[in-house]
Amino acid sequence: MASAATLSPADTEKLSKLKAAVSGLGQISENEKSGFINLVSRYLSGEAQHVEWSKIQTPTDEVVVPYDSLAPVPNDPAETKKLLDKLVVLKLNGGLGTTMGCTGPKSVIEVRNGLTFLDLIVIQIENLNSKYGCNVPLLLMNSFNTHDDTQKIIEKYKGSNVDIHTFNQSQYPRLVVDDYLPLPSKGRTDKDGWYPPGHGDVFPSLKNSGKLDALISQGKEYVFVANSDNLGAVVDLQILNHLIRNKNEYCMEVTPKTLADVKGGTLISYEGKVQLLEIAQVPDQHVNEFKSIQKFKIFNTNNLWVNLKAIKRLVEADALKMEIIPNPKEVDGVKVLQLETAAGAAIRFFDHAIGINVPRSRFLPVKATSDLLLVQSDLYTLVDGFVLRNKARKDPSNPSIELGPEFKKVGNFLSRFKSIPSIIDLDSLKVVGDVSFGAGVVLKGKVSISAKPGAKLAVPDNAVIENKEINGPQDL
Repeated sequence: MASAATLSPADTEKLSKLKAAVSGLGQISENEKSGFINLVSRYLSGEAQHVEWSKIQTPTDEVVVPYDSLAPVPNDPAETKKLLDKLVVLKLNGGLGTTMGCTGPKSVIEVRNGLTFLDLIVIQIENLNSKYGCNVPLLLMNSFNTHDDTQKIIEKYKGSNVDIHTFNQSQYPRLVVDDYLPLPSKGRTDKDGWYPPGHGDVFPSLKNSGKLDALISQGKEYVFVANSDNLGAVVDLQILNHLIRNKNEYCMEVTPKTLADVKGGTLISYEGKVQLLEIAQVPDQHVNEFKSIQKFKIFNTNNLWVNLKAIKRLVEADALKMEIIPNPKEVDGVKVLQLETAAGAAIRFFDHAIGINVPRSRFLPVKATSDLLLVQSDLYTLVDGFVLRNKARKDPSNPSIELGPEFKKVGNFLSRFKSIPSIIDLDSLKVVGDVSFGAGVVLKGKVSISAKPGAKLAVPDNAVIENKEINGPQDL
């Protein structure tokens, strides 16, 4: 437990000045003020978790359960309804679409067939609710960046059979590095003065919003938390059934690492507890070992299943002391610090916490337009709101796709394809420069297409390109 007693006199002074400044910030609640001060004092006391490398053990199948070993769900609609009536789905909806050149919440980017992430999520839950006659509600955790837009957007689901609730994650002031005072108290009262403190904040925010107690009183038992941009994060009855039968308070879905995931956090057994190990916690001399697929074979998908009463117990006891992630930023030349936490790091505070090693199909995040190309192509189909992989693809892994900066924004990306090429048999694609694609293009094997600087390169309609390097029109 970090308390003010472990702080140096200089830091105690810093903290009391910060407290005084924060108490004058009218834009945020008392809960937010105390949560922020708590976080800063934990950070100053340096209670960062140092992992002793020699104590790390590979988790057994009891702790990280293979998905194939889960018991089948009873084939009885009444039993299934009972299960689902204990569930709440929560999507982390605090992120903006800025990196993909979009304004507003990322969840309103169109993924396929004119449907957005949010549309697909609502359609999936609608289908569950109508098929089993259950009432699975949808919660959206917004940030102050996405709240207003999201409120307007969810109007369109008014006629749906899904109860949609929104709540905001905390709003904390950015810390000015030089004097440890909050940026907003220096006249920075616009959005740039503030930050949302990472998704570890989901637990206190759920409690502070009043949603947690309301859900418990309705008989809900588990929340399934996932990023709104992970198209693979769909409700899974086998996982829910397993957790209820085994009284696991927390479950993290993990999946085997590929070379693309070497930076992802992994689960370890440490001093008898299962916990998340993130790259930031790894001593420099062990970073390469951490990235190896041999020793650490799995990574965190950020699909999490958590017992609601356990969240209530731990938040009320102020026991969720997740590792603090310091995130340095600059606002108009002023160096600031954002202290954040991650929801996955909470695993070590819950009883009977487990990982489940799930198929890769449950991890399909759209972080860039290269991911959008995958999910809009013939590699996937859309059925009842679910994005399903095409069985015609023999290779279990997806093609690797590298698009140049001309494709970075969604609008530019879409304008460069008359239609999305067929990529069922593609291994890798690299596109450089001012390239555009006609309709009905087929890409196979390893393909690289480069336009010379200042020159345009148009791939004609119905072109079939297999294992080729194209550096100009002459190669087509």
